[in-house]
Amino acid sequence: MDSQDKDKDIRVYDKTDFKDGNTPSKKERDRWKNTSFIASFDFAVTGIWTALKQERNMRKHFFSTFLAIFCGLIFQISKTDWLFLLLSCFLVITAELFNSSIENVVDLAADYQFHMRAKRSKDMAAGAVLVISCFALVVGCFIFLPKIWAFIFG
Repeated sequence: MDSQDKDKDIRVYDKTDFKDGNTPSKKERDRWKNTSFIASFDFAVTGIWTALKQERNMRKHFFSTFLAIFCGLIFQISKTDWLFLLLSCFLVITAELFNSSIENVVDLAADYQFHMRAKRSKDMAAGAVLVISCFALVVGCFIFLPKIWAFIFG
């Protein structure tokens, strides 16, 4: 991205920009719009990759997911167990994506200043991740504790 593109990445419109019926060109409006399935998919993958790069907890959740899948393969869990295991793992990752998104939007809206409403919003989003993570922990315990117990004592 050259320096000319950097100026185009951020454009804040004011009411005066539209006072004479002027609107941004279609090319400018469509710059960040999903114009095809491939573009939409690319934006989604970019969002996941960004979360992995920037969010420490997202990396922990992905590591936990891979660890759970590895343990599922080692202990040869049933199809039903796989369903619950993968559901709980992907719910946690999805909740973390929502949490990260909410945190970024709140930071942007609050102009990176402390506001009690912003804090409450971010805390609630983090609480949702905690609730889903507790569900995933319970599912993991139901699936793996009997198998670990049998492996150690059986």
